[in-house]
Amino acid sequence: MSEHHNPPKGLMRWVLTTNHKDIGSMYLWLSLIMFFVGGFMAMIIRAELFEPGLQIVDPNFYNQMITMHGLIMIFGAVMPAFTGLANWMLPLMIGAPDMALPRMNNWSFWILPFAFIMLSSTLFMEGGSPNFGWTAYAPLSTTYAPNSTTFFIFAIHMMGISSIMGAINIIATILNLRAPGMTLMKMPMFAWTWLITAYLLLAVMPVLAGVVTMLLMDIHFGTSFFNAGGGGDPVLYQHVFWFFGHPEVYIVILPSFGIISTILPAFSRKPLFGYTSMVYALGSIAFLSFIVWAHHMFTVGMPLVGELFFMYATMVISVPTGVKIFNWVATMFRGSLTFEAPMLFSIAFVVLFTIGGFSGLMLAIAPADFQYHDTYFVVAHFHYVFVPGSVFAIFAATYYWLPKWTGNMYDESLAKVHFWFTFIGMNLTFFPMHFLGLAGMPRRIPDYNLQFADFNLIASVGGFLFGATQLVFLFLIIKCIKTGKPASESPWEGAEGLEWTVPSPAPYHTFSTPPDIK
Repeated sequence: MSEHHNPPKGLMRWVLTTNHKDIGSMYLWLSLIMFFVGGFMAMIIRAELFEPGLQIVDPNFYNQMITMHGLIMIFGAVMPAFTGLANWMLPLMIGAPDMALPRMNNWSFWILPFAFIMLSSTLFMEGGSPNFGWTAYAPLSTTYAPNSTTFFIFAIHMMGISSIMGAINIIATILNLRAPGMTLMKMPMFAWTWLITAYLLLAVMPVLAGVVTMLLMDIHFGTSFFNAGGGGDPVLYQHVFWFFGHPEVYIVILPSFGIISTILPAFSRKPLFGYTSMVYALGSIAFLSFIVWAHHMFTVGMPLVGELFFMYATMVISVPTGVKIFNWVATMFRGSLTFEAPMLFSIAFVVLFTIGGFSGLMLAIAPADFQYHDTYFVVAHFHYVFVPGSVFAIFAATYYWLPKWTGNMYDESLAKVHFWFTFIGMNLTFFPMHFLGLAGMPRRIPDYNLQFADFNLIASVGGFLFGATQLVFLFLIIKCIKTGKPASESPWEGAEGLEWTVPSPAPYHTFSTPPDIK
């Protein structure tokens, strides 16, 4: 291997790098840090809700924690983790020498730490950080907002710029740098899910940029986009926000579908069932995600025909989702299954994501939503989609590809400890919230009636269990890097794909000549 193929030494390697593996690693480490920061905020929330009454934080700070927890988990933990996985694995999977636009790749990463420093700095400003929830509804985010809202808006802009550059890079890489013979319908499912996700990002990130710019104008420049007193409409904010927000939900779930569609066949020793139907299902979900946004807004007073349209459009999304779940179960059916950590997280994903989907269907029923809206039932629903749907998939991917990244095998028994305590903690935390919501407990309020005390106690204990268990995950990764046993080229018996044909750890520059796909 020539000198050219070895990584440069020192700090500047990381600052100036254009190598997709370095950038992927930096995204993954940033994501892990933000996961712990956002998780710490969740611990404050659960500590406050441990029993009725106001314990440790005042209501304003509580709502700051709610807002920051949501923003950091979505934009700081989940999205950078998926982008890191894409950076690391896509070139290896499609036989590309690197990402198509390596300098832009470096830039799209380095914008993010500064965005999160800016967002986090709002905690130390006069009036505190934004306290209006991650959705930033006007007029809470305009007329009644703290001064730090301006920094929040600029941080959102920076994250959006990073996402758009990352999306352009992924599209250019997948469309232009596939190895000869790899047609679109031969691509790994992870590449398909990321291609569709990247187009979604390009479509909706400018919408988010537009709506937060309108907030900025209302706050500082005397406009009245969302101020009814000046002829504006606060409900307009909700429409524009959710036109971004609903496709965003699929942006943070589609890459998971690719991960699960990679791991389940490997540990079932069978090819993925229904590859073509999977691709069409992904495309359908992406298209439908644009026409369901107002199901978040059934209670704003829209016309009956609007409620019916958004109700039925939302229910239709469950059809392609059902196709995918059927295909995953059919992949496992009569397979030669083994249950290593990646497989355990993937199976948990399928089961728990389905529960989240069913509660979503309940919320899609417009008249029923009047009962559920803004209660803990909604919190239970989206955490059953987000935590198993995104976080479990990221855990599964990490365990699956860690041998390829580090050249070492992780500690399997410790990984199973991590899985089981994470699984139990997650369900203990979020399952009781369904009951709390159905009984009428409102979200984003730090105090509650005595009747809700028992379930909140269980949820808080589950939350602390879930949080503490992630320290095992951190320990496991460091142990794997430092003292893990060397891994073979292809440590998983049933794993297929180009990434398993290169040595472990994957060399700094992988494909100097593109591999030929038979």
